[in-house]
Amino acid sequence: VKSEGPKLVPFFKATCVYFVLWLPTSSPSWFSALIKCLPIFCLWVFLLAHGINFLVSHRSASRILAGLIFSAVGDAFLIWQEQGYFIHGLLMFAITHILYSSAFGMKPLDLKAGLLMGLVSSSCYAFLYSYLSGPFTYLVAVYIALIGFMGWRAVAGMQLCNDLWTWTKLSACIGAMLFMVSDLTIALNEFCFPVPYSRFIIMATYYAAQMLIALSAVETRDEEDFRKRN
Repeated sequence: VKSEGPKLVPFFKATCVYFVLWLPTSSPSWFSALIKCLPIFCLWVFLLAHGINFLVSHRSASRILAGLIFSAVGDAFLIWQEQGYFIHGLLMFAITHILYSSAFGMKPLDLKAGLLMGLVSSSCYAFLYSYLSGPFTYLVAVYIALIGFMGWRAVAGMQLCNDLWTWTKLSACIGAMLFMVSDLTIALNEFCFPVPYSRFIIMATYYAAQMLIALSAVETRDEEDFRKRN
């Protein structure tokens, strides 16, 4: 907390600015896009503050940074979703989930966690299916599969049962779960029925998820510092 907390202060301030201004979604503008993306920009800075050499030498951290970049682009597209850019935003976040999955890695495999996440993802799609039409029938299926896969890799990496978990692995796991809650709320609100306080739920869980996933990138740095001290 002492080492990473101060680097996250700009993120918390930018998040507060977003919720305080609470710009109306009915009037999309570049200023609205900037305010919405500003917390994610701050997470770029958070990772860059650990040093370019750190990002270059640790692929997981650089992939999370790349995921944050695509997330910001997706956020900007979704500002103009009523003008036909919803699919563009969906594509950007699909790439984000692929990058995060790659950052979390495939070891350990943990097929039980994979089966559980597959069941959750399938249940979500089964519920949404009757509300979908046209290309969204397939696009949403692919998107749910990708975010479900990302959730699997985050849960599997935590290794809670083997007592090998760390706070950064737990951070990645909780972040992935919050991302799924955020995206499921978007899907329900977009395709099924109006969700009360949907915008607050979506953005609060989204920003928290991105912060926790960004925090998970510093694990290798912590391990190196520990080895140096000992």
